[in-house]
Amino acid sequence: MIIEDEKALSESIAAYLKGEDYVCEIAADFKTALYKAESFDYDCIILDITLPGGSGLDVLKALKADNKMDGVLIISAKNSIEDKVTGLKLGADDYLPKPFHLSELSARVAAIIRRRNFSGSNILKFNTIELDTLAKLATVDGRALELTKKEYVLLLYFISNKGRVISKNAIAEHLWGDEMDGNIDFIYTHIKNLRRKLHDAGNVDYIKSVYGMGYKFADS
Repeated sequence: MIIEDEKALSESIAAYLKGEDYVCEIAADFKTALYKAESFDYDCIILDITLPGGSGLDVLKALKADNKMDGVLIISAKNSIEDKVTGLKLGADDYLPKPFHLSELSARVAAIIRRRNFSGSNILKFNTIELDTLAKLATVDGRALELTKKEYVLLLYFISNKGRVISKNAIAEHLWGDEMDGNIDFIYTHIKNLRRKLHDAGNVDYIKSVYGMGYKFADS
């Protein structure tokens, strides 16, 4: 999620990150940011300090009070040591002063996600399945899986949350974010296709349907 009130900047960040295959949402004011941060889980939140209606630091405080595990990258034109120290003490993962290059922002977002979700490694493994998060490549026993972008993101999400029951709404939100139109039937097609491709590559069916709840990616 991008919490930033400068419309041109937030849109340019979103466009760049979407080009890197991230799903992005934007919150332009304190109230919206707080609602989204408390209602949904994000791999990384890009957080400006100065917002209409409140401070980004209060959003960060709310995240930590709720024991949310979202990664946080603070961006701010307030390039003072006090802001940086305060944000990091409150639990932010990194701080990037404005102005910045979008390529550096993307690299820092990737580093935060890698540290938090993948123990600092670019490689994620589950039995014979291996994901290279930098190359965005999935392989089984060293053979490449021909996945669409959404299928790759779905597989990464499943393996990152292996053993946990994930609701259909959470999957839809992760795949589409604010672009979701309320109809989540499309996830069945993505899951069906992913199942087939994993089966064709020699895997058992790791995607377990949990009646009335969602799906779980597990051995058994």
